Amino acid sequence: MNQRAKGLGMDNTTFVNCCGLDVDGHMTTAKDVALMSRELIRKYPQIHDYCTIWMENITHVTKRGSSEFGLTNTNKLIKQYAYATGLKTGSTDQAKYCVSATAKKDGLELIAVVMGAPDHKIRFADATTLLNYGFSKCQVYTDKEKERLPKLSVQGGVKEQVSLAYESDFSYLDVTGADFSQITKELELPESADAPVAKGDAAGKLVYKLGGKEIGSINVLYEEDVKKALFKDYFLKALGEFCMTEEKAN
Repeated sequence: MNQRAKGLGMDNTTFVNCCGLDVDGHMTTAKDVALMSRELIRKYPQIHDYCTIWMENITHVTKRGSSEFGLTNTNKLIKQYAYATGLKTGSTDQAKYCVSATAKKDGLELIAVVMGAPDHKIRFADATTLLNYGFSKCQVYTDKEKERLPKLSVQGGVKEQVSLAYESDFSYLDVTGADFSQITKELELPESADAPVAKGDAAGKLVYKLGGKEIGSINVLYEEDVKKALFKDYFLKALGEFCMTEEKAN
């Protein structure tokens, strides 16, 4: 657990047990909980399907038989906050009342972490305040109209051109209230590529700028392999062109 935490950048977290109960040396921070929460919802988004259930009947089976009882979600934001999507509450004598609250509005997902609240009402009120502040300050730009990529000439290859593809979509988070209509895009590609070309390698990039300042970029990748042409490839090509010329002459 501690190795995984360090890998996520949770530099101020030390796990002493796996249950989260109070013990000397067991500690974390709001930032580290946010990092852990982000990793969870990004890698396993189906967690929202479980943590947004408000009530559920559980059947408890033991050697004495089975009994049914009801569980209610301890995250009251699921009912109280319109954009809530999870995530986890917790409380101990030392940690007091805590919550890692996730919410989604207009395509923007936020995480608010509250720790050490004196009671459950204050932890939810503080989380709501943080989320509302985040939604009021943050806006996300997503490029939904990327230009069509041309084919790139290949020098010395068995093919004269190679297809290109974008590596990923592009998103940009702004907290300044910037005008996204002023975002410009610049496609940076060489005039040609030298064989051999490997599928998945970067050919260039698409650069995004706002107010003349670069705000990010995405790689443009070769979509196929192009081997370096050998003597036999040139010979076969010349032979094919010769045969075509003869056919046209006849």
